[in-house]
Amino acid sequence: MNLIYLSFMIQCTYAEVNYLGSIKDKPLQYHLQKKKRMRLHMAFISIFDVLGPEMIGPSSSHTAGACSIALLAGKMADSPITHVEFTLYQSFAKTHKGHGTDLALLGGIMGFSTDDRRIPLACSVAEERGLSYRFITDDTDSDTHPNTVDIRITCLNGRTYSVRGESLGGGKVRISRIDHIDVDFSGEYSTLIIIHRDRLGVLAHITRCLSEGYVNIAFMKLFRETKGDRAYSIIEFDGSLPDHMVSRIYENPDVQDVMLDRKSTR
Repeated sequence: MNLIYLSFMIQCTYAEVNYLGSIKDKPLQYHLQKKKRMRLHMAFISIFDVLGPEMIGPSSSHTAGACSIALLAGKMADSPITHVEFTLYQSFAKTHKGHGTDLALLGGIMGFSTDDRRIPLACSVAEERGLSYRFITDDTDSDTHPNTVDIRITCLNGRTYSVRGESLGGGKVRISRIDHIDVDFSGEYSTLIIIHRDRLGVLAHITRCLSEGYVNIAFMKLFRETKGDRAYSIIEFDGSLPDHMVSRIYENPDVQDVMLDRKSTR
């Protein structure tokens, strides 16, 4: 019990240091809200998370977490990825080369898991696959989580999309934005990401499809731009998804895109 408490204090102290280091001339209420958000991010990390996941690289947050974010982003592609642009913020921007964050991000986009021994060779593997990439650093934005990356992806079929991810420590991550829409999911469960119009009956259709397929929903959240505009339904679920389920969801004319991130059972 003492070890778990100690790990919690270590993580909270880390959050405080990053928070204090980013103070600018902003209202007190802004800092109080940011401090609260960072405490919530760190509050659920145990001693086992501090030890970190199986991984290649020196840091669970800067290497394993970065790889996991990119792996999640890459799974949303509906055709081979041809180009990717990474924008790294704050701590990621300052230490990405020393901690191998750049290699981990590139490896994750290509489908490497956190313990894949090809991560140190990510640049040469990308060249072999014809994947072009670019890294941009921005250490001036103090509004983001200390370990944040924006990933902009271009697919072979011409589709482009962007994903923002945050590495929370101990290998845990959070996807906080897709195509400029604020979202919130961890990738710890298999996840359906459904883009649709904000119309009456769409959610009922989605949940009916999942019920018919005996899919047990763990978490479900809806995010939208404005009333009646584009919306994202994020559904994290237990077990597997029947093969016909994605095409069944597409039967509603207001459903625009369905992305599936299958949780690895390795």
